[in-house]
Amino acid sequence: MTKPPLTIHLAAPRGFCAGVDRAIKIVEMAIEKWGAPVYVRHEIVHNKYVVDDLRAKGAVFVEELDECPPDRPVIFSAHGVPKAVPAEAARRHMLFVDATCPLVSKVHIEAARHHENGLQMIMIGHAGHPETIGTMGQLPEGEVLLVETVEDVATVQVRDPARLAFVTQTTLSVDDTADIVAALKARFPAIVGPHKEDICYATTNRQEAVKAMAPRADAMLVVGAPNSSNSKRLVEVGARAGCRYAQLVQRAADIDWRALEGIRSLGITAGASAPEVLVNEVIDAFRDRFEVTVEPVVTAEENVEFKVPRVLREPA
Repeated sequence: MTKPPLTIHLAAPRGFCAGVDRAIKIVEMAIEKWGAPVYVRHEIVHNKYVVDDLRAKGAVFVEELDECPPDRPVIFSAHGVPKAVPAEAARRHMLFVDATCPLVSKVHIEAARHHENGLQMIMIGHAGHPETIGTMGQLPEGEVLLVETVEDVATVQVRDPARLAFVTQTTLSVDDTADIVAALKARFPAIVGPHKEDICYATTNRQEAVKAMAPRADAMLVVGAPNSSNSKRLVEVGARAGCRYAQLVQRAADIDWRALEGIRSLGITAGASAPEVLVNEVIDAFRDRFEVTVEPVVTAEENVEFKVPRVLREPA
């Protein structure tokens, strides 16, 4: 039986960013250096395949420090942690390695600098997301106020409208964040923003690739985890950019084939914590059903690389 033709528009950049790559490498190098088990506080990155792979190599994932034995190394996830966490690890004389993405650490440093200058912070982010918890936890209680929407800006209660600064989560929708920043500046004209956008290069680049791809595709799949902020934003960006059907899938098994009946073109991308092996798995699933032509949609080239902490580069 002849397979129907399908053009797959494959977004580039997609998948792993430098911060995710570094975090995974940190866990692997820690296991190599100190042997298993190595404990990881929170999922190192938001992807089940990656977490399961590291677990098989000897990583043990926990939510809090008190679940870690004092004599084994512990790694903090790429999303960042509140200041109290490394302080507690040091108090307990634990060997710990911080895998926080350097671009998240940059936001932490910004927040601390504004606090030193006597400014109260407003953070644009998602309540309950580990990165938001980590950033807000850099400063004392009440010094960072969270806003998630333009509507939140209208009701946020600040100490002094003339002494304010804002930071953002690194994995937000670029367009939504621009609207919230505009609302903040309209309500608080004296508010101080970051020198350069806090939303990271990888989040921005992946959203731009989706915007370029979405109008060409009858449907779009984003390979990523349901708890991955940047992956969920890609689905929203695709829908807003004109793609009538956009779905988040963790793996090929999650594809809703009935929703894709009759399509002639498909956009595929992957969140920053999704490995390329899962993208290939999805493409292979379509090759089983369609005569596939893959067309890359390239909007940027990425060559960013972050060094792992010195403690892992030194001999044991």
